[in-house]
Order: sequence, then C-alpha cells, then structure tokens
Amino acid sequence: MNFTRWSARLPGTQRRAARGTEGSVPAARGEYAQQLEHLAREAAEAGGPVAVPALEDFSVRELLGRLPGLVALAYGPEHRIAYVNDAYAAAFGPRPAGVPVADTCPEAEELGLLPLMDQVLRSGKPRTVKSRRTQDGGSYTVTCLPVESEHLEGGGVLVHAADVTDHAEAAERLRTSERRHRETAVTLQRSLLPQDLEQPDDLRIAATYQPGGTDAAVGGDWYDVITLGAGRTALVIGDVMGRGVRAAAVMGQLRTAVRAYARLDLPPHEVLQLLDGLAAEIDASQIATCVYAIHDPSEGKLVYASAGHLPILVRDEDGTVRCAEDPTGPPLGTGGWLHASGSIALPPGSTAVLYTDGLVERRREDIDEGVAALARALAGASGTPQVVCDRLLRSLGVTAEHDDDVAVLVVQHPSRKGADAELFHNAALELLGGVEAAPRARAFASGVLSSWRFPVELRDLGVLATSELVGNSLQHGTPPMRLRLRRTDRRLIIEVTDGDDHLPRRRRAETEDEAGRGISIIATIASSWGSRRTPGGGKAVWCEFALPDH
Repeated sequence: MNFTRWSARLPGTQRRAARGTEGSVPAARGEYAQQLEHLAREAAEAGGPVAVPALEDFSVRELLGRLPGLVALAYGPEHRIAYVNDAYAAAFGPRPAGVPVADTCPEAEELGLLPLMDQVLRSGKPRTVKSRRTQDGGSYTVTCLPVESEHLEGGGVLVHAADVTDHAEAAERLRTSERRHRETAVTLQRSLLPQDLEQPDDLRIAATYQPGGTDAAVGGDWYDVITLGAGRTALVIGDVMGRGVRAAAVMGQLRTAVRAYARLDLPPHEVLQLLDGLAAEIDASQIATCVYAIHDPSEGKLVYASAGHLPILVRDEDGTVRCAEDPTGPPLGTGGWLHASGSIALPPGSTAVLYTDGLVERRREDIDEGVAALARALAGASGTPQVVCDRLLRSLGVTAEHDDDVAVLVVQHPSRKGADAELFHNAALELLGGVEAAPRARAFASGVLSSWRFPVELRDLGVLATSELVGNSLQHGTPPMRLRLRRTDRRLIIEVTDGDDHLPRRRRAETEDEAGRGISIIATIASSWGSRRTPGGGKAVWCEFALPDH
C-alpha cells in the first residue's frame, strides 16, 4: 500500500498519541502494516477520508520495546548503554544507562560485540556475525548498525540480536548425524580394503587410501594385490562413482568379485568383461572405473586392461616416466563393449603407479594437467614404495582436507645385485616331443636344481614334479612345449606350457587305471598347483614348492 502522511487529519488527541520520538525504524514497517490497513478500512467504511499513518509518527521506544528481537543502543567510543528493550533485558538482564558495555554486559564479550561495534563506529557501515554462542547455551546472530543523532555524543551503534538457538541446535544435530554417517562409511570403506597387502616374491608394493575431508562424502575407491601362483601377481585399482555407504558397499562387492575372478587366472580383459556384467546387476545407477593388471616376472611386463580408468604410469630406473594409455574401454556397468588387454614393460629397477582420480583431478583444471603433474612428481620420487606414496601425495597437494578420496598403489620391480640376486634364477628348456623329451626334461631339471644348491629331498621332488608335468603335456598337449624353472628367495616354481587349451583337472584314478594320477601326485607333493590358458590358444600348468627357510 502507499504510505502518506495522515496525522494532520486526525483529532488532536490521536495526533498527539501518534507523535513520538524523532527518527524511524524501517525494519518495523512490516509489523504495523496490518494495523495501518485496518485503520484505512475503518475510515473508508465510515465515509471519511482514508487516513494513512506515517511511520515517523510512532514512538521509536514503543516500536523497539515490542520487537521480539534483542535491541540495545550504545553511544560514544566507550559504547555506553543508552537503551535496551524488554527482549534484551529478559535474555541478559536489565542494563543501567550510561555505563560502558564492557563493564556491564558480559554477553558482549561472548558474542564478540566490542570489536564489531568499534568497526561500525569507525566505518559507519553495518556489520553482522552469525550464530555466536553464549555461556547459557543460547545462540544469536547479531547485527550492528551505525546511528547518527545529535543526542548521541560520539555517534551511536544499534545492536540487534536474533535468537537462533533452535536453528543452531538443529544444524548441530545435522552435522553430528552427517559426521556419524561419514564415520560409518569410512569404517566400512577401510574394512573392505586389504588390511595387509600381499607381498609377492618379485615385487615390492605399498598402497595408501585417504578419504576426502570432513565436508566430502566417502567414495568407493579401492585397490588390491592378488597372488595368482607361478610367481604371477594381479594388481587392481578402481573407483565407484557414487558416494557414501552405498558406494562403499558396491565397492566391496566388486572387490570380492575381482578376487573370485582372479582365481580363474583369466586374461585382464576377460576379468573386466565379467565385472562389467556384474556391476550392472549390483546397481545400474552407479558405474565404476577399474584397471586390472597382471605381472609375470619371467616376461618383465604388466599386461593390463582398463575400464574407463586413468592410465598406469611407469618410472624407469633413469627417471624416465612412461604412460600406459591404450587400450581403454568404457567404465564398468555400461555394457555392450568388448575390452582388450595391453602391456607395458616393467623391467628391474622400475616403478609402476596405479591411482584414482582424486589424486590428479582438480576444479577448473583439465585432468590431463593433473596426470602430467603426477608424472613430473613420479620422475623425482625415489625410495621405498611407501616413501613414493607419501611423496606423491605431498607433491599433488593432497591433505586431510582434500575434497575427494584418493587411492594409490605403488609397485616396484627391484633391481637385485650381489647376494640378493643369487636368490633369483630362471631356466628354460624347449621340448621337441618324442620319447626322449621326458628323460631330457628330468636331466635338465636335476642339473638346474643341483646348481641352485637345493637340498637333495627338494631336488628329488622337483625332478618328480617335472616328470609328471612334462608327461602330462606329452600325453594330452600339442607342440610347442616348454619347461620353465624359476626360483625366488621363497619358493621353487616349475611350469610347463604347450599348444593345447584343455586345462587338466584332478580326478580319482581307479586301481586298474594306467594313467590319470599325474595331477594327483603334483597336488600331493607340491605346496600349490594350477593351470591357465595362455595367449595364442595354449595352456600352462605349474606347481610351487616352498623353500625350507620359509
């Protein structure tokens, strides 16, 4: 409605009652709007002129006294009390006029009023502080406004405090709930990650997981190290795109599935193909990225497949950093894609880094810039895998307040020299087939194991295992055939490959059977055994013996 001056049209008594202290309080307009409209309607119904009151015709003291907010007026550089309204007195007690705020208002220090009032008095501009708590447990949002009047020597400050205790308590309950929810998600996330990383004979490995800061929801980052047998190791890192407990739960299911599929000893792209279908079944609304890589010490490389994940970085012994960029398929759960495997060399002395996007992704920056920054940091990072992990986090600016989860897996293929190198050996023999293949294999194994200074009992078991594996390959396999012996500081590995892709299985041989006992003998004498298909349509059958000192 339009406010016009109306006091001249009122009878004298009403005009005097409406007239009060000079000044105006614009914030009080809304409180009296309904009363003014009511007066206007009464005047219109009586047939008289429409009398619209002006706000300055009301008493400022009356207006301030009726406000539900806490109001105080102070003046001068010492901020002496000129007035407090009823709400202020009810909240903090009456305040004597003329006394400095610092001497009579303990709440002023609790609410941080004195420096705020100083700023307002100097600058002539209003200032506000939000949700300050007092000793009695109340919370207030305080606004200080400059007041210019000839009656206030040295200038004045009007203090208005709104009681926001209920809002502050509700916000605190919400923060507590969110904190508990996040702690639950972090606990679940950490419990689903490997508690102790497997440490293969030929690699040194360390991993780091850091959840996002307190304002960030926990994601679904994970990593894993899986021993496949025959000296081979699977390395996994992945990231579920969702947040919170649900993302952590999906991550746990995917990690369990990866470990189960890894036991099938499939090529990396076939593992991702299985995971792709499973991810869609677990939760079609959440997708995940993943890299699955296999390290074979005899080949000196990582064979890997990527489902929408960031590339593996490899640092050579001279500090050169290489990037495994291709091939990369879409994330898990999208379906309709045939993944492919690639490879990158991992020679002795090199270090591979697998990581999630939280390490390299930054707002307002292209992610390729983050990968490039990681490559530069890796080029200068040396030391143990754990030291490299820590250095990469520092170099990329990852702190406890980082806004995203970070998982890093560092894999080193150490360059061994001296006595340490004597504990690692390889030997191989091409088998041409025929009746002389088995005796040649036994003689070769006996000579190699003797040169490696194995005890007689272990040497005899190794020769027996070689004979059974080669005999099985000669009977059921096809050329080309190859015998490979490998020793590490912890085990002896015997492996035979051939060109047939039918995997052997252990079965019970009847008394009258002349064959069928080879795999049962291997399973009895060896620490472990297994088989897998090899690229090109062949297979490998292997067994391991733990060395006596281990």
